[in-house]
Amino acid sequence: PVPDGLPGDPDPEEAVSDDSARHGGRVRGFPHERGNWATHVYLPYVAQEEFLELLELLVSRARTYVPSVAAMEEFHLSLSQCVVLRYHWIDPFVRSLRERLAAFHRFFCVADQVKVYTNQNKTRTFIGLEVSAGHFQLLELVSEVDRVLEEFDLPTFYKDPSFHISLAWCVGDLSGKLEGQCLRELQDIVDEFEDSALLLRVQWEQIRCKSGNKYFSFPLR
Repeated sequence: PVPDGLPGDPDPEEAVSDDSARHGGRVRGFPHERGNWATHVYLPYVAQEEFLELLELLVSRARTYVPSVAAMEEFHLSLSQCVVLRYHWIDPFVRSLRERLAAFHRFFCVADQVKVYTNQNKTRTFIGLEVSAGHFQLLELVSEVDRVLEEFDLPTFYKDPSFHISLAWCVGDLSGKLEGQCLRELQDIVDEFEDSALLLRVQWEQIRCKSGNKYFSFPLR
C-alpha cells in the first residue's frame, strides 16, 4: 500500500454527492469517493437484432406483472463483484489480470434459462438468462480473477455463482411478482422463440475490465 497523504492523493473524506433520482432510482452499493474507482470484470455480450427482438417480447410480458421493468442497455456476464480500487492500483491490477488470463481460449456457453435475481441489498431486481452449459470454463476464469482480487485484498466472486446475462431490471425487491407464473411465461417465450437454440449459444471472445470510466480488454486466444 502507498502511504496516505501523498501529493495529489485526494482527501478520503471528500465524498461526492450521489442523487439516485438521476439513475432511475438505482442506489449505489457503496458511496462514491474521490480516488475510489468502481471496478468490474466481465464477459461483454454484443446483442444481435434477433436477441433484441426476444428481449422486447420478454420485457413486454414482464411489464404485465411489474410495469416498471426496464430493458438493460448493455449486456454482459460477470466474472467478479463490483469492487473498489484506488486509482494507483488500477495499472498493477490490470497487469495482473492480463498475465493470469493470457492462456485462456475462446469458448461457448448456452444461456437459455430465465431466472429472477436481486442484488445483495435488495434494492434492485433483475431478469436474467442463466447459463445451462459452459460452467466449467467460467469457473476456471473466475478462479484466476479471484486470485488477482486476493492479491489486492478485495472481495472474491460468489462461492456458488449463478452465471447469467441480465436482460431487464426494476427498483426494489419485486422478485415475488416476477417469479412463479410470470417466470414460467417468460421461459415459454424463450423456448418458443425462433432459432433460440442457436441465438442463445454464445461464443465469448474477450474479457473486459471496467474501472471508473476506463475500459481494458483481454482477448481470448
